[in-house]
Amino acid sequence: MVAYCVKCRAKQEMAQAQEVKMKNGRPAMKGKCPKCNTGMYKIMSPGK
Repeated sequence: MVAYCVKCRAKQEMAQAQEVKMKNGRPAMKGKCPKCNTGMYKIMSPGK
């Protein structure tokens, strides 16, 4: 899963990615940047 890292200011392949559900019910992917170890988060489209 590719997501944007705000610390590196570039798109990176997310490490340790896991699917989570936000409070409003939308799915998201949560992981870490492989270069700087900063938390990354990508909001997914709701699968209808």
